[in-house]
This record gives sequence, C-alpha cells and structure tokens, in this order.
Amino acid sequence: MNHLKQIAAKLPEYEIDAMLLSSAPGEFYGVGFHGEGYVVVTANECRYFTDSRYIEAAEKTVTGASITMTDRGHSYPALIQKSINELGIRKLGFEEGYMTVAEYKRLEGVVSELNVEMVPAQGLVNGLRAAKDQEELDAMVQAQRISERAFDEILKFIKPGVTEKEIAAKLEYDMLRFGAQKMSFDPIVVSGPNGSLPHGVPSDKKVENGEFITMDFGCIYNGYCSDMTRTVALGEPTEEMRKVYNVVLQAQLAGLAASKAGVTGKSIDAAARKVIEDAGYGEYFGHGYGHSVGIEIHEAPNANLRDETLMPVGAAVSAEPGIYLPGRFGVRIEDVAIMTEDGCIDITKAPKDLIVL
Repeated sequence: MNHLKQIAAKLPEYEIDAMLLSSAPGEFYGVGFHGEGYVVVTANECRYFTDSRYIEAAEKTVTGASITMTDRGHSYPALIQKSINELGIRKLGFEEGYMTVAEYKRLEGVVSELNVEMVPAQGLVNGLRAAKDQEELDAMVQAQRISERAFDEILKFIKPGVTEKEIAAKLEYDMLRFGAQKMSFDPIVVSGPNGSLPHGVPSDKKVENGEFITMDFGCIYNGYCSDMTRTVALGEPTEEMRKVYNVVLQAQLAGLAASKAGVTGKSIDAAARKVIEDAGYGEYFGHGYGHSVGIEIHEAPNANLRDETLMPVGAAVSAEPGIYLPGRFGVRIEDVAIMTEDGCIDITKAPKDLIVL
C-alpha cells in the first residue's frame, strides 16, 4: 500500500517540484512502511532513505521508490541534498505540521546552499489522507471488527469489584489477541463519577452496581486505526441515567443523518448539538462531535463548532457526542462513519441501545 503516484500528481497544484515526507504518518502514507526515514517524491521519481534498523524490511516492503540506507558517510541531509541536485528540484514541499524547528534549520542549511526554496505543503498530504481509498477503508473496517470482538469479550468480564485498569488491560489484551498491531491510543475506561471526565485515565477504582462505565478504545490494523466508545450500565440505571443515555444516542443519530460528502463538519456538529441543547444539557457537551480517523487517531477534517471544511467522499469521521455531569456520571457513544455522496456508511456494528450488565 503506497500513495506515491497520488502525491506526485498533486505537485503542480502546490507549485512545487518535490514533496519531502519526514513524519511517521507521512512516511507510511507515502511508501506504506513504518520505519524511520525520509521520502522524496517528484513527478518522475521517488526516493526513500532509512537506516540499518529498517533497511532489510524496507527492501521487502517498499515498492515504487528507490531505497538507500543512511550511514556515517551518507546522512539524511546529504542524501536529500544529492537528490535535489540530481532531480533538479528548485521548490521542495515539506510537512510543516510535523517538522521540528531543529529539523527545519538543519535542512534549511543544506538547501540554501543550492538556492532551493522550502515550501510549506502539509495541505497536499492532508488533503489526500482525508479521502480514504478502498484499501485504506478495508483496513479500518478490519480494525473495527477486532475492536468489536474485544467489546464482546469485555461485556463478559465486567462485574462489581473489577477495576477500571483491569477493564482497560483486558481490552488491550483481547485486541492484540484478535490480530491488532497495537492500540490506536491508550484506552479510556471511566466509571461512576469518573465518567464526567471525557478523557479520564483508568484508575484503581472498582466498578459498582448502579454506575455507568464508559470505554473508549481502538486498535491499528495494517497501519489504520479504529475508534469506538460504548457506555454500559452495571446494574439497573436510574431514570435520569437512561434519559441522558437516550439523548446522547439521539444526538449521534442526528449527526449521522446529517453526515455526507459536501457538507461542513460544523453543520454535522450542529445537528447533533441541537438535540443535546434542546434536552437542556448543552453546557455539558464541551468537545466536538467528531474527528477524522485514519493512519492517526486524530486527522482532518473535523466535525466541530468551527471546522467549515467540506467533507470529501471517503472521509472517515468519528461520531461521538457526549454529556458529562460533573462528579456524577457521563455518557459517550462513538462510531466511525464513511462519507459518501448520498450520506454516510457507519462501519461500527456494535449495538448502541443501552446495555445493562
């Protein structure tokens, strides 16, 4: 899996001769390989540089690019400078959203000797990554199926006296057992009053009857992330807990109904937010409705109060409204939806009706 041709085709639009990929996500998107290195993409040739730790695996995996190993006599800046000379590069695009100041200054010193301009061009890669192709979507669906198998297992595991940390550890173990490469992020498991912390850290608190338990988790398969959240009740919930849960569910359904290519993330957020506000809980929904998911767990475009980017076909966007009552409990329900011209496809199959354990 690589996207070198897609990147090369976009170079004229950004008026650059080459794109330099230096970040881990950019490297993987470009050559389909997770190592540590640089990728130079031009209209006619692509070059990948990495070190001795990754060279053997890269030679087996990377296609569509020449592969060179860096060593004491051939540093990354030297290899980039050599490519600039040999490929006639005058304007070099780079990932300004990832490159450190130190890295930029090091490369700037190299290219300035050649009268080459470094051009911020993160938008080129971000724009391509926003619209997933079928191979990318297939990997995301498989990651989601793994997460759902882990969810099925955790429902059998949860009982009074089990700690939040133990639930988180079980989720991680099962996702790895079912085929995940690693986690998309550290699982969030919060219960009872801890549930009002949207990004709370699993603690030694034991879950108890009469509490909500919110679990936000996901895994990586073939380089792509899944992301899901389910809130379940341990023992019979109160009437208010059921009410809040239903409001969040209706808000998510409203957001999904408003989701399609060609609309803004702001409008999707507004559709979900209105449900929560109309129910009187507007002040308790502080974060955005969702974010794009892919190689990274947080990508662009977003579905929030501010993002007016038009959703492209193939965008994979989380749908995760929530209500958080400080010191009492919280509810969040999260799926991932793929934007189409006519609507969206929800790739999350886990049940959303309130589960009472």
